[in-house]
Amino acid sequence: MFRGIFFVLSVLFSFSPSTYAICVVKPSPRGTDSAPAIIDAFRRCGHNEGSSRGKVVFENETYIIQTVMNTTGLRNVDIDLKGTLLWDNSNITYWLNNSLPVGYQNQSSAWLFGGESVNWEGHGYGTLNGDGQVWYDFANGTNNYPGRPHQITITSTRDSAFENIRFLQSQMWTMAIIHSENILLENIYVNSTDTEHTVGFDFSSLNTDGADTMYANNITFRGWTIDNGDDSISMKANSTNILIENCNFYTGLGVAIGSIGQYENVFERIENVTARNITINNMRYGAYVKTWTGVSTGFPPNGGGGGLGYASNMTFSDFRLNNASGIFAITQCTSYNDATGDCDTSLFNIRNLKIENWTGNGTSDVVASLQCSGDSPCTGIEIEGVSILDTVNDTMPANWLCDSVVDPIGFNCTGAPWGENSQ
Repeated sequence: MFRGIFFVLSVLFSFSPSTYAICVVKPSPRGTDSAPAIIDAFRRCGHNEGSSRGKVVFENETYIIQTVMNTTGLRNVDIDLKGTLLWDNSNITYWLNNSLPVGYQNQSSAWLFGGESVNWEGHGYGTLNGDGQVWYDFANGTNNYPGRPHQITITSTRDSAFENIRFLQSQMWTMAIIHSENILLENIYVNSTDTEHTVGFDFSSLNTDGADTMYANNITFRGWTIDNGDDSISMKANSTNILIENCNFYTGLGVAIGSIGQYENVFERIENVTARNITINNMRYGAYVKTWTGVSTGFPPNGGGGGLGYASNMTFSDFRLNNASGIFAITQCTSYNDATGDCDTSLFNIRNLKIENWTGNGTSDVVASLQCSGDSPCTGIEIEGVSILDTVNDTMPANWLCDSVVDPIGFNCTGAPWGENSQ
């Protein structure tokens, strides 16, 4: 068996009607960097034309990752992950200076991955481990620390599936899905919990989102389990036809629409989002919507505002809440470095949103806090079938707090929101 400089073994070709190339990746010896071997395996077996397919195999071993990876432009390839990809963060300066641009919000990534007709199988134990505690300690609550990388970015990908994969201790967001369509992500486990500090809800926690979509269409998240300190799954700019179903979420902020409206005078939309059969455990919300104000201040990722567009046709059904500190919220008050005011200035419109059949318990007597913009009021907001026990008062929540909500359906507003919610 030939051992090359990158320790990629066995490029094998069968002579069936469809040529099948197989690259088995061996970990680089003595804990050195396996990234070159991984990149080379995708180069050899990840670009296949016509009816040909390739396969990249990770054995049940640990692969140390010390440098950034760009494996994009793939075609007709299967990934068989039985081992663990473990990122080495001993040199944080390297990652801060070399993480790869995502193409949105000045965010960056440790791995750009993507292509057409890609099928990734993790068998329920194949793992990407970002060794994130190093980053949680380093960032120390600083929101969107520049150069802090996402674990993986699925980019320019279509007609592909990612199944039965584990993601542990992501450096920042676990994954961004951008410029992609027709993607299935099924039976995914994410655990990005800070083991040294208590996660709080008075800031954007650890930036450890489970997944974020941008410029993405027809994306299905099915059977996810996420335990983290931020958004479970978040839809951002130009996310359309998104389905989230049969998921269990822990510790974070909930299913998020946004933030959006961050780029001044840029038109963006979120449309046709369905989240159903979702269990929420020890979370801030079941779901929430957040836009930037209409006043542009600072620069992304921590500044911006003044964006245009809309979020429409969103349905959140059959949620079960266990010890949630809130239920549902809309805020159009997101601003630079937690600046206050200008909550009525956003021209980004929120409309045609339905909440139905929510049960469980929490510690809030507010069913919904809807802080919509006076310059572009919310319309078509429908809430029905919400039965949540407030365990503090042992009563059913009775407050529906509204600002600039036109003709609510299924409820009557009882007052104005109690204060700004920039989350």
